[in-house]
Amino acid sequence: MEQEAYAGPLSGRHLVLGLSGGIACYKAAEFCRALVKAGASVQVVMTPSACQFITPVTLQALSGRTVFTDAWDAREGNSMAHINLSRQADAIVVAPASADFMARLLHGRADDLLSLMCLARPLGRVPLLLAPAMNREMYAHPATQRNLEQLRADGARVLGVGAGDQACGETGDGRMLEPQELLEEVVAFFTPKVLAGQRVVVTAGPTYEAIDPVRGITNLSSGKMGFALAQAAWRAGAQVTLVAGPVSLPTPRGVQRVDVQSAQAMWQATEPLAAQASVFIAAAAVADWRPAQVAGQKIKKTADGQAPALEFVQNTDILASIARSDRARSGQLYCVGFAAESQDLLNQAREKRVRKGVPLLVGNLGPQTFGRDDNALIVVDAAGSEELPRASKAALATRLIERIALELKKAAS
Repeated sequence: MEQEAYAGPLSGRHLVLGLSGGIACYKAAEFCRALVKAGASVQVVMTPSACQFITPVTLQALSGRTVFTDAWDAREGNSMAHINLSRQADAIVVAPASADFMARLLHGRADDLLSLMCLARPLGRVPLLLAPAMNREMYAHPATQRNLEQLRADGARVLGVGAGDQACGETGDGRMLEPQELLEEVVAFFTPKVLAGQRVVVTAGPTYEAIDPVRGITNLSSGKMGFALAQAAWRAGAQVTLVAGPVSLPTPRGVQRVDVQSAQAMWQATEPLAAQASVFIAAAAVADWRPAQVAGQKIKKTADGQAPALEFVQNTDILASIARSDRARSGQLYCVGFAAESQDLLNQAREKRVRKGVPLLVGNLGPQTFGRDDNALIVVDAAGSEELPRASKAALATRLIERIALELKKAAS
């Protein structure tokens, strides 16, 4: 399969990135770069206070566009930058949004280009996203909390804040979200909520079957596909729980994570979660067998060089067991399986779909995808199969979530 071109989750979007005064302006530089890498075109607008923390030159280099700082900028022939820039935008994202800036915004103040533009934007067409950033006491102050509540009521999307060390030396709530978290919030904002109201459980990664305290049996699954599916499902509006084997991947934003080691532990964690879910996606590479006995201490080499004799017992087939449940058979739970094969992918995937008893099965060639950021898939259902050309796992996850949402819609009609 050939590599499929993928422009990014914000491809075709034009965003105005506003910076108000605050030390978190240093994060805005990385956030701007992340937006551009995600496919967006970015026009930066800075308040005079923001220019005290970071230079317009930095943001110009990262956005590829001249930065606006003055409402009277002569580059706009009609001297109406606040009108022109807001009309061109798909959204205005203010990051950082200081306590002072939000207070002025609340009262309709328009004494700099950024606040003027926010006030002049078409309310029904250009959404406003605010990323608060301030000292913990400022954030907790009743006046700030009242302002945040009213801004939400006025239609602004107020993003959350982080907790931790602050530039002032104190610790607590009020930090601006990290650039990657902000990017996730923006991407999710623009993602159609095709799974709104759905509860999704995803398994991901390998399992580890202990032989003794220092050795075990595992596989090369990185968990990246499953994590991408959990991320895509959250973006699409679902409540998502991710049951993850032993991997070193960050938890996708908005996703509840349960870490496990062995196949039996994954089964014990997944079964009760699936009993409350509407979609189950089994993307984990679960070990089929485990050692019948686990040695209490490290198994030592013997003088004769004889390898220890290991006996194995079969693990619970998580996907097949859940697919046979009453909720799955009655259509209350939609099950999706994965098949990591080494040859004859299409036939193996078709056979596995029938054997597992699932409506949809996704196949890939394990040796060609383990550990990589891209993949090529075959999607098999009762009607036939579809090839998804090689693309990023994030892009493929988005397509699979859209497919699952379509199947749910068909089933409900």
